[in-house]
Amino acid sequence: MSRNSLNAKMFQTLKQKMAEGLLPQWVVTDPEIYVLEIDKIFGHTWQFLAHESELKEPGSYVTRWMVNDPVLLVKTNSGEFKAYLNSCTHRGTHLCTADFGKKKTFTCPYHGWSFNLEGDLIGIVAGDKVYGQEMKKDQWSLRPIPRIGIYQGMIFGNLDPNAMPLEDYLGDMKWYFDILLGRSDGGMEVRGVPQRWVAQANWKMTFENFAADPYHVQTTHRSTVEMGISPKDPLYAGYGHQVVLGHGHGINVITSATGRSAYAFQGMPESMWPMFERNLSPEQFEILSKTTVFVGGVFPNLSFVSPVHGTEGHLHNYLNFRLWRPLGPDKIEIWCWFMIDKAAPEEYKEEAYKGYIGSFGPSGTLEQDDTEIWARMVQASKGIMARDKTLSYNNVCNYLMGFDRVEPDETFPGPGIAYPTCYLDSLSRSIHEYWLELLTRDLPIDGGKNANELEITIPN
Repeated sequence: MSRNSLNAKMFQTLKQKMAEGLLPQWVVTDPEIYVLEIDKIFGHTWQFLAHESELKEPGSYVTRWMVNDPVLLVKTNSGEFKAYLNSCTHRGTHLCTADFGKKKTFTCPYHGWSFNLEGDLIGIVAGDKVYGQEMKKDQWSLRPIPRIGIYQGMIFGNLDPNAMPLEDYLGDMKWYFDILLGRSDGGMEVRGVPQRWVAQANWKMTFENFAADPYHVQTTHRSTVEMGISPKDPLYAGYGHQVVLGHGHGINVITSATGRSAYAFQGMPESMWPMFERNLSPEQFEILSKTTVFVGGVFPNLSFVSPVHGTEGHLHNYLNFRLWRPLGPDKIEIWCWFMIDKAAPEEYKEEAYKGYIGSFGPSGTLEQDDTEIWARMVQASKGIMARDKTLSYNNVCNYLMGFDRVEPDETFPGPGIAYPTCYLDSLSRSIHEYWLELLTRDLPIDGGKNANELEITIPN
């Protein structure tokens, strides 16, 4: 552990500013904050790993990351999903470097130790001659990720063995995931492989952008308005409800000025509508019928968007899951999945995939718009003035939209605190409040002996 410039008094000031609807800019790219985030946030929260449809048969595997921890996720011969630290127990070498595949065993490229789908060490090169009877293979199995959980086909991992159950962590978000992932027979499927690329950005701000900020759409994505893809109404992404959920999660349910989408059930084939009614509650069915876009996030780094794209007569809907893997305070690796209803017609799936590629991913027009803005945010947050922790330059960001002025809509049929507009900072404030709660857990920032002088220690 090492000393740094952070102390409890500083976090107390940060908490007070956030309560006023302000976020000091220095927290965006501060390297000391980043080290704390990796330990206190990503070391204890549930993180998305994969969708079940990516591992179709026994022996199927994918390799993923939980920030700096490599993960090997496999489907065993019994059909169970297991996740291991993707590191050989002999010398710690990164065991499997392929993104996905199908195997019966995994062999380390360094000294040839091999492991089966259950994580058992089953082969040692020249084992009898170099280790003899003293070597007990069952003591050198792959190390399991402490917790894994599954909801609606989504597989999550947690590095904290004492973490709350996944369903408790997701909380009321489950109700909305049932709409997005459980509306059709057979659920959703991933098509293709997740796209991956590195961007200059901070993970907090990319998460906030998708989970809580429809306000940026009209300006950042102005080209879509000019091309006639998006409406000219400057409020079009603000109609509907912003729903604040627990643990930093939230969703925007975007409709239209009339309160109903111009495209029933997001333009999905009418032949599927009876299926939706059968699989959803009446309240969920009603929300799905009138929503144009669902966009939100599960803290800390899973975002999703379910839009309507295309032209009249050629509308399509899909679900895009995206993960923001931190590589530093100003760099992320983006993982981007395309998902769609298994029960949808094949031709519809193909057209939807083409629309997705044109909008999202490294070649997507909307993605390029966002990526440029994210880079500008970190560039402007790394200088002397922006990183001044004394706030002498008044270097705070404005989170005052709707602050103490917009009341929740008690008639909204779904769970959570639902506000009658998506142009609102309520969800953004909730995200940063939970971020601070996790970051300062066990610190006496609200008082206590020597709280103002307490210096914070961070991992080396």
